[in-house]
Amino acid sequence: METSLYRYILKHSANGQVVLIILSLLSLPVIYITLDLPKRIINMLEGEDALSEVMGIAMPSDPVTYLMLLSFAFLFAVLLNGVIKYVINVYSGVLGERLLRRFRYELYVRILRFPMPHFKRVSQGELIPMITAETEPLAEFIGESFKLPVLQGGMLFTYLLFIFQQDVWLGAAAISLYPFQLYVIPKLQNRVNMLAKERVKMVRSLSGRIGETVSGINEVHTNSTSQFERAHISHRLGIIYEIRYAIYRRKFFIKFLNNFIAQLTPFFFYSVGGYFVLRGDLSIGSMVAVLVAYKDLAGPWKELLRYYQRKEDIKVKYSQVVEQFNPPELLDHGIIDAQPESLALPGETVRGNSVSYTEDGLYFSVDGANFNIELKHHIAAVGLGNSGKDELARLLTRLINPSKGSILLDDADLSDLPEALIGARMAYAGANAYLFTGSVSDNLLYPLKQTPLDNAEPEINPEREATRRQAEISGNSTASIEQNWVDFNRIGIEDDRSFRTRVHTTLETVELDEEVYQFGLLSQVSQSDNVDLARRVMQARQRLRDLLQQKEYSKLVEPFDHEKFNSNLSLGENLLFGTVYDERIDPERLAENSAIRRVLDETGLTDDLLVAGQKIAEIMLDLFADVEPGSELFEQFSFISGDDLPEFQQVLVRTRDLPAQQFDQNDSSLLLSLPFKLIPTRHRLGLIDKDMENRILDARRRVHAAVEAETLGIEFFDESQYNPRISIQDNILFGKLAYGQANAQQKINNLISDVIVDLGLRPDIVDAGLNYEVGVGGARLTAVQRQKLGMARSLIKSPDFLIVNEALAILDTASEKRIISRVRELMQGKGVFWVLSRVRLSEMFDSVIVLERGKLLAHGSFTSLSENNETLQTLLEQD
Repeated sequence: METSLYRYILKHSANGQVVLIILSLLSLPVIYITLDLPKRIINMLEGEDALSEVMGIAMPSDPVTYLMLLSFAFLFAVLLNGVIKYVINVYSGVLGERLLRRFRYELYVRILRFPMPHFKRVSQGELIPMITAETEPLAEFIGESFKLPVLQGGMLFTYLLFIFQQDVWLGAAAISLYPFQLYVIPKLQNRVNMLAKERVKMVRSLSGRIGETVSGINEVHTNSTSQFERAHISHRLGIIYEIRYAIYRRKFFIKFLNNFIAQLTPFFFYSVGGYFVLRGDLSIGSMVAVLVAYKDLAGPWKELLRYYQRKEDIKVKYSQVVEQFNPPELLDHGIIDAQPESLALPGETVRGNSVSYTEDGLYFSVDGANFNIELKHHIAAVGLGNSGKDELARLLTRLINPSKGSILLDDADLSDLPEALIGARMAYAGANAYLFTGSVSDNLLYPLKQTPLDNAEPEINPEREATRRQAEISGNSTASIEQNWVDFNRIGIEDDRSFRTRVHTTLETVELDEEVYQFGLLSQVSQSDNVDLARRVMQARQRLRDLLQQKEYSKLVEPFDHEKFNSNLSLGENLLFGTVYDERIDPERLAENSAIRRVLDETGLTDDLLVAGQKIAEIMLDLFADVEPGSELFEQFSFISGDDLPEFQQVLVRTRDLPAQQFDQNDSSLLLSLPFKLIPTRHRLGLIDKDMENRILDARRRVHAAVEAETLGIEFFDESQYNPRISIQDNILFGKLAYGQANAQQKINNLISDVIVDLGLRPDIVDAGLNYEVGVGGARLTAVQRQKLGMARSLIKSPDFLIVNEALAILDTASEKRIISRVRELMQGKGVFWVLSRVRLSEMFDSVIVLERGKLLAHGSFTSLSENNETLQTLLEQD
C-alpha cells in the first residue's frame, strides 16, 4: 500500500484536486471585491470622491444611484462567493467520500490477502474499527488536503494585501505575531500528535479485549471471571483517560495561546490605526475596512492552524492503518484475482517434498513430510492433537503454505495455483465451520458464488448505471449483488431440477435433511411467492381433515371453523380468530385497542368480562397465595404472575362492591386482561356458557368488519384460504390440539408426515426450510447442525479433492460412521483426505497416514499398519 498519504491522494484524485484548486483561486478576486466595496460605500457616504468609471464603464453621478449600484454589486459578489464555496464544499465532500470508499475497499481486500496465521495475531476487534471508525476522518481531510491551504492561504493573502493597501503599518501589525505562532504551535502540536497515536493504540487494545470477551462470554460466565474482565477493561479505560487528559491540557493551551494572540493585533489596530485617523493620514472607511478584513483574517488563519493539526493527526492514523494492513507474507493479489482458462486440476497426484511448517520459526508442527496422494484414493490421517494432522490438512488445501519444501499437483506448485481453481475443484471442511448471516441456502450454496454469471446482469437502468459508475470511479467492485451468483453449470448441472436434486442429495448425505424439513414445517411461506406450494398445502389440509373424520383420530384436533367457537382456543384467540401482526394490538391486552373495545361494548361483553376477570383474580389469589413468586406453577397454571398478585389483590378490594360500569379505567384494563387467557377445555372454570360463546362469535364478525374498516393487522383464519402468517405445519393442521388427549401431538405429527409423503410434498417443504435464517455465525443452529451444514457446503460443489479436518468430530460414532460411508460413496473416483479424531474409523478408508509430533511415520493400509505400526496400535488402544 502507498505509505505516503499525500501520494495516495494524488494517485487517485489528482484531477479532482486540480479542479478544487482552480475553483479556490477563482474565489479570491470575488473575496477581494467583498472587502473593497464596503470601504467605497463608507467613503462615498463620508463625501470622498467616487469613481467616475470602472473598466471603461461610466459610473452614475447621482449619489443614491451610485449607492444602490455599489450595494447591489456587493450583494452579487457575496452571492457569487457563496455559490463558489458551495460548489467547492460539495465537490470536496464527494471527492473525499470516493477516496474513503476506495481506501476502505482496499483495506478489506487486504484482509482477504492476509496469511491465515496472521489472524491468530490480530483480532477482528482491532481490524473492524480501523476500517470503519479510524478511517472516517480521512474523508473530510482528503477533500480539503490541497484545496484548504490554497483557499484559506489565498484568503489570508487577499486580506493581508487589502490591509497593506490601506496602510503599511497596519499590515505589519497584522502579521507581527505570525512568526511566533508558526514556531511555537507546531512544537506544541507535535506532542499532541504523539499522545493521539498512543490513544489510538490503546483504543485498539480496548476493542480487542472487548471482542475477546464477547467471543469468550461462555467462559466468563461459567468461570465467574466478570470481576477480572472488568479490571482488564478498567485498566485500559484508565490509560485512555490519562492520555486524553494530557491531550486536553495541551490542546486547549494551544487554543488559549491562539486566542490571546488573536486579540493582541486589534490592540495595535485601535491604538496605531486610531492615531493615524486622528492625524488624518487614514480615512474612517479604510479603518473600518481594515477592522472588518482583520476580523475575517482570523478565520483563514485558524483554519490553516487547524488544517496543520488535523494533517498531522490524519497522517498518524493513515500510517498506523497502512502498517497494520501490511503483514509479512501477504498473499499475492494475482493468485486471488486470476481467472484460469481451465478449472481442471493440473494433475492426478498430490506430492509433498520435505514439507515443513512453522509459525514462529522454532516449533515445526509439520517436519519434513514426504507423501504421495492419488486423487482417486480415500485416505485417513490419524495422530494425537500435536501430531501435525491439522496443519497437514490445511497445507493440502492451501489455507497455509509450507515454510520449507513444496506441495505439487504433478508438476504444478500448489502455492502458485489461482484461488479460483482451488476454490472450484478442492473443498475443505473443518471442525469449526463458520456460517454467514443469512439462510441455510445462502450458506449451503456459498461455494458456488465465485463470480456473477455473465448472462445474469440485471436490467440496466439509470440508477443502476449511476451506482456502477460510482463504484468504478471509487475503485470498487462493479459487480451487482442483485446478479445471479450461483453457477451450477460449473459443477456439471444443466437445469434447475438437477440442481435441486443435488441439493437434496447433499443434505441427505450429511443427514441434515430431517432438520431442514423441520425448519420448513415451522416456516412461514408467502402465497404470492409460492403459489403452487400454497395450493398443495391446502390439499394436505383437506387430506388431514378427511383422516381426522376417522373414529380413532376424531377427538385429537378441533378444526378451525369461523362459524364455530373453538373450545381449545383461548377466549382472545376465539375473538380475533386470526394471527395478529399489528403493533397497535397487544394480544395480552386486547381491550385496550379502541376498535376491539368498541365491539366489546356493542355486544355487551365488557361488563361480563369484567365480572369474569374478578372471579379469575379471586380464584388465582386463593390458589396461589402461598406459592413462592418464582415457582414454575405460576407459568404453567396461573393467569397472574407472582409479582402481580398483590396488585390484583388491591384491585379486588377497590372493585368488590362496585358495579362494573364504575370501575377505574386502570382497574378495568387489568381485569379485562384475564378472561382473554381463558381456555374452556383446559381451565374448566365454568365462566363461559353457551350464550357467551354466541356473543363471542357475534363479536368476532364485528371485529373482522372493524379490522377491514381500520386496516388493522390481523390475518384471519379461513378454512378455504392459505394463511401466510402461520407455519406450513399449522396451515396443514388448521386447528387446535384437543386438551387432555394422550399422545395427541405425536399422533398428529405422524398423520401430517404421512399426508406430506403421500402428496409428495416433502421436497417442497425441505426447499422452504432452506430459507431458515441461521443467525449470526450460525447461532440459531446447534453445534451438530453447524458441522453438518459445513460438511454439506464442501460437498455441494462436487470437488475433485475433499479435505475433511475433524469436521464431524462432535457427532456420535455411529452417526459419523454413517456419514463417512455416504460421503465416500458420493466421492467415488475422487480424492478424499480425512483427518479423524476417532482412530478406529480409519479402517473404512483405502489407506491411513500416521503422524506423530510433526513427523509422517507411516502410510499404508489399515490392516497392515494395525499389525505392524506401534504408533497406530497405541492410538487404537487409546481410542
